[in-house]
Amino acid sequence: MRNMIRTNSFQAWLLASRPKTLTAAFIPVLLGGALAFADHQFQPAEAVCCLLFACFMQVAANFINDLFDYQKGSDREDRLGPKRACAEGWITPRAMKTGIGVVLALACLCGLGVLFLSWGTLPHGGWELVLLGVVCLLFAFLYTTVLSYRGWGDVLVLVFFGFVPVGGTYYVQTGMLNWDVCLLSVVSGLVIDALLTINNYRDREQDRLSGKQTLVVRYGERFGASMYLGLGIAAVLTCIGLVFTGRLTWMEFIWAPCVYFYLHSMTWRKMVQIREGKKLNSILGETSRNMLFMGLLLSVALSN
Repeated sequence: MRNMIRTNSFQAWLLASRPKTLTAAFIPVLLGGALAFADHQFQPAEAVCCLLFACFMQVAANFINDLFDYQKGSDREDRLGPKRACAEGWITPRAMKTGIGVVLALACLCGLGVLFLSWGTLPHGGWELVLLGVVCLLFAFLYTTVLSYRGWGDVLVLVFFGFVPVGGTYYVQTGMLNWDVCLLSVVSGLVIDALLTINNYRDREQDRLSGKQTLVVRYGERFGASMYLGLGIAAVLTCIGLVFTGRLTWMEFIWAPCVYFYLHSMTWRKMVQIREGKKLNSILGETSRNMLFMGLLLSVALSN
C-alpha cells in the first residue's frame, strides 16, 4: 500500500487524519447539544462551531501523534494498529508540521467563531473561552508528546473528551453549567476512554519496548481487560444519576445505557478471547460503534 499512495497527496492526508477517530470528537458535542436542546436553549450556529473545533483539534492531535511517534521511533515494523503516515512515507515530516499548523489555525478560527457568536451573552464576556482554547491547544501537544507516555492518557481523555467538550458545548449555548453537565461529561469521558484502553491493550508489548508507560503496560493484560469492562459499567452507573435528576426515565435508561452496556460486554468477551495481535483491531471498530450508539441513544433520550 505504501507504494500506491503518492507522497503528500490528498489520500495520504485523509489517511493521516484518521477519520474514524472523529467519532470521539462528535459524541461529547452531541451530548452537550442534546442537553441544551432539552433545556430549550439550543443554538445551531454555536453547536456547529463547537463540533468543527472539536474535529479539527482531533485531527491536529492525530497529526502531532503521527509526527512525534515517527521522530521518537515508536512506529516500528511490528506495529499492530493502523499504518502511520510519516512512518510509511506517505507524508514528509516537514509537510506534517505544516499540516499541523494549518489544522490548528482552522481550529482557532472555529473557536473565534464561537467567541463571536457568544460575545456579550456569557457571564464573563466569553474570555473564559479564550483560556479554554489555549489550554486545548497546549494539551494537544503535551498529550501526544509527553503525557501519554507517562500514563496520563486516561485522565486526559476524561477531561478533554468529557468535561471540556460537553461542558463547553452546553456553556456557549446556555451561559451556565449544572450537575447534569458533570454527569454527562463523566459518561462521555468513560465511554471514549474505552477506545484508548483497547488501543493500549492491543499495543501493550510494543508500548513496553518503546518506553510508553500506559496503565496496561504498568499493571498488565488482566488489568487492561478488567479496565475496559469497568469503564462500561461505570458509564452506565453514572447514567443512573441522570435518572435521579429527572433527565432520564427508567425506561429510557434501559433502552439507552443498558443497550450500550450489552454491546460493550459482548465486545469485551471477544476482546479477552482474542487477547493479542492484529485481530484486536476488530475490537477497536466495535468499540467505536458502541460508543456512537451510546451517544446517539442517550442524546435522543435526553431530547425527549
